[in-house]
Amino acid sequence: MTYGRFAYLYDELMRDVPYHEWLTFIKRQAETYGIAGKKLLDLACGTGELTIQLADEGYDVTGVDLSGDMLAVAKEKADKRGHSLFFAEQDMSELEGLGQFDIIGIFCDSLNYLQTEREVVQTFERVLHHVKPEGLFLFDVHSVYKINTLFIDQTYAYNGEDVSYIWQCFEGEYPNSVEHELTFFHLDTHTNQYNRYDELHLQRTYAIEQYEKWLSMTGFELLDVTADFLHSNPNAESERIFFTARKRKTE
Repeated sequence: MTYGRFAYLYDELMRDVPYHEWLTFIKRQAETYGIAGKKLLDLACGTGELTIQLADEGYDVTGVDLSGDMLAVAKEKADKRGHSLFFAEQDMSELEGLGQFDIIGIFCDSLNYLQTEREVVQTFERVLHHVKPEGLFLFDVHSVYKINTLFIDQTYAYNGEDVSYIWQCFEGEYPNSVEHELTFFHLDTHTNQYNRYDELHLQRTYAIEQYEKWLSMTGFELLDVTADFLHSNPNAESERIFFTARKRKTE
């Protein structure tokens, strides 16, 4: 999907997203599983907020996203922070030509934007091709509980000085999927009038066991499954599930 105008308002709308928690997760898993290399691929990097924080921490990071608008914002932000980062406009299920990395991550529930099982499997296959031997694959997804209980048939709203939105969630076409209908209003300071923009975002998730099966069948060894930024096992009301996998050794 493309984000259009939404890309340029994304950071303001997502100002409370705890990117530092993802950064902590990455660093902890790298230390736990003995990954000394710092070459990292940030898939579905969006406006590059986490990508840039990783660069601040000394990672040799590459960002990939499907949206050229998102990447334009990311590049501008990185340049302002003094980082000369490489960003590539690619579909993560068709990833190609970027070399190999010590760590590959898909964060902020970005994997949930893939709408078919085949796309998820293809993404895992492309990640396997781009991760170094015994390198780490890290990702997080919405839980089935979150999609069906905290999203479907719910409405959320935000009222800021320059931007406001109404966010309505409807049951999606597939099991454990949701359609996010976003209507947001942005103040044009030149005219002192609000412009309206509409976005439709589709997300789908699967049971933990299904992700585990796909990781195994594509060549990964599952190392860790945790929940909600805590180093603890998921439970029935966990909202965000974190996976840590390693490229399986070949005989």
